[in-house]
Amino acid sequence: MTMDLLCIGEAMAEIRRGPGQEGFAVGFAGDTYNTAVYAKRVLGTAGQVGFATRVGHDPLSAGFLDAAQTHGIDTGTIDRDQSRTLGIYSVTTDAAGERSFHYWREQSAARVLDAAKLVPARILYVSGITLAILSPARRQALLDRLSALKGSCTIAFDSNYRPRLWEDRRIAREAIAHMWALADIALPGLDDEQALFGDASEQAVIARFERGDFAACVIKRGERGPLSLGDLGPHAAFPPAPKVVDTTAAGDSFNGGYLAARLAGKSEPECLRLAHRLASQVIGAPGAIVPTTAMNAEQGEDA
Repeated sequence: MTMDLLCIGEAMAEIRRGPGQEGFAVGFAGDTYNTAVYAKRVLGTAGQVGFATRVGHDPLSAGFLDAAQTHGIDTGTIDRDQSRTLGIYSVTTDAAGERSFHYWREQSAARVLDAAKLVPARILYVSGITLAILSPARRQALLDRLSALKGSCTIAFDSNYRPRLWEDRRIAREAIAHMWALADIALPGLDDEQALFGDASEQAVIARFERGDFAACVIKRGERGPLSLGDLGPHAAFPPAPKVVDTTAAGDSFNGGYLAARLAGKSEPECLRLAHRLASQVIGAPGAIVPTTAMNAEQGEDA
C-alpha cells in the first residue's frame, strides 16, 4: 500500500533545560520529523505517515525509534548504521520564545542517507536542511531520485535555509532553486527566501514564486499568517498566536497541518486555517514536539 506522506530528513536528540531546571530533558526533533509527527496527529488513523532517514545503533537512536513509533510514524523506511549515531542539539529560549542552538551532528547517520532506497508516497516532503546536511554527491543523488519520482508522487518542499549548514550561499541557492523547479507544493518561509535569494521585499518573493509551476504555493509570514498564491476567494484573517513560548517548530507544524489537510481533501482556505491554528498552538508550549494536551482537542476533527 502506498504511504500517504513520507517525510525525508534528519532527526536529532533534543536536549533542553528550562529556567531554574537542574539537568536536561531529552526529546527528539528535526524539521521534517516534526512535520511528520504533526501531520500524523491531524490525520490520525485516516492516513499513513512515514519518515525516511538513517540512524545508528546507539541508545539515543533506539530511543528515537521508540518515540517515532509512539507518535504513530511508520519507521519501515529508516535505515540503521553501524558506524554512526544520532545527532544531538541543545536549545535554550529567551523571554520572547526565540531560540539559540548548539549542535553535535558531524557523526549523524542521516548525513549518509541512501536516496536510492526512497519509496513512492502520495506526498514526498523534503526541506532545505535535508539537502544541506548531505555531501554534494549524496545531495545530487537525492535530487536525481526525486526527479525520477516526480509525476508518480507529489513533491512538497520548504527551503528552510540555515546558512551554517551549507558550503556557501551560491551552492545553497543552486540546490534550492533546483528543488523549487521539482516541487509541486511550495511551502517557503518569507524570511528564508529573502535571506537566500536577496529579494528586496515580500512582493519580490511573491513575484518570483508566481513565475513557478506549482500545484500549490503557500508563503509563511510568521504572525501575519500564510499567503496562498492560489485563487482563494474571500477567507478569514489569521489571528496571531495568543501566547508565544517557543517558536522552534512553528513552520514545521504548519507544514504538517497543511499537508495533512490536503491529503484529507480540504479546500485551500481550510488547509491554511487548520495549519495556522496548529502552529499557533505549538508555539504556545516549549519544545519542538509539544504534548497533545497543549493542543486543542478539536484539532484532529478538522482533518
